[in-house]
Amino acid sequence: MPRPRKCRRIEGCPKASFFKPQGIPLRELTEVYLSMDGFEALRLSDYEGLGMEEGAERMHVSRHTFGRILGDARRVVAKALVDGLALHIAHDAQMPCFQLNPDRVAARKKELSMTKIAITSEGPNMTDRVDPRFGRAAGFVVVDLETMESKYIDNGGSQTLSHGAGIQAAENIINAGASVLLTGSVGPKAFAALKGGGVKIGHNMSGGTVADAVEAFKAGKVEFTDSPNR
Repeated sequence: MPRPRKCRRIEGCPKASFFKPQGIPLRELTEVYLSMDGFEALRLSDYEGLGMEEGAERMHVSRHTFGRILGDARRVVAKALVDGLALHIAHDAQMPCFQLNPDRVAARKKELSMTKIAITSEGPNMTDRVDPRFGRAAGFVVVDLETMESKYIDNGGSQTLSHGAGIQAAENIINAGASVLLTGSVGPKAFAALKGGGVKIGHNMSGGTVADAVEAFKAGKVEFTDSPNR
């Protein structure tokens, strides 16, 4: 019987879970997968500049294991860059378990607070109707619930993509700092990207205005989903 694999401590949370070459439709690209432990090893070694021993201690693994994880991760990233492939940071359920640093998780939750929500919209105003689409929505109205100030994010770039529009739109939402998305429906890849970025998804919101959606959220009437609904 193989020896049980030890949990790895993950302190960093990727702000985006998908990267691809610009201008190439996703359907024409091959995807390569970078595991969360590979992401963490890269972050500790190549971003924070830690040595092998320090990195291994932070991840709660042996120095040999850390070196192997780091080497595998570097090869994946190099392959994506050299061959022009799509890079997906993904947690495979068959990989060994991960232990997230509670301080980092708390910091991420604070960064993505419930005070900022995004709504798919047919236009830039609170009186415009909610766009039932996500990836190919006209744009997003991002509302700060503390001040009720809003800003508009145009989604025209995603609309021109023949494939991968949902992932690009998800990156726009995450980069805007919104922790909640209100929309009509979300596809599988966009759903995975949003959840990976810590965004809660309220669906079935079509039929009213952006202001109506905000009021429904404030009143606790939004239906959140744990799976793609398109």
